[in-house]
Amino acid sequence: GSGFRKLLLPFVLDLMRLPLGILTGVGFIGAGAVLRRGSMLQGVTTAATMWFVTVVGLCFGGGQLGLGIAATLVGMFVLWGLKWVDIAMPRIRKARVGVIAENNAAVDDAMRTGFPPRRFRLKLLSRRYSEDRLSEARYEISWHAHPREAPPLDCLERLRAEPGVKSVEWRL
Repeated sequence: GSGFRKLLLPFVLDLMRLPLGILTGVGFIGAGAVLRRGSMLQGVTTAATMWFVTVVGLCFGGGQLGLGIAATLVGMFVLWGLKWVDIAMPRIRKARVGVIAENNAAVDDAMRTGFPPRRFRLKLLSRRYSEDRLSEARYEISWHAHPREAPPLDCLERLRAEPGVKSVEWRL
């Protein structure tokens, strides 16, 4: 009778615990897919897509076919649309430039002329002086550009043409 029911009451299955456990587990797996490299995050779309596909799978597994189909179509549309937005967005690109010139002022002037501040951000990494009165400086340069856009080789040419500049090294 009722004594047996009271004994089994703590063991009654709560159907919402299964999907919540699955979503929590996939959330942890998705968090492992997110990587941070400097100021850039990678894997966020992958993690969100994994979680979304899990929700769609739970819809189909729970018998909600209409909801599962609608969610699949919306998800595909959003991911496809965001792919094109991602391609069109400019990104911060970085390179390292080494300059050898006759003196510090020549290096600094050449860098400001070659890489205008309105378009580029310069960060001095190191400066070295040699016995033959040459100055070597290494800079990190960052700028906004589209992924398919070529590096600013015109700026390198301007830098190389500056008076007092002996050599220029460029590394992406």
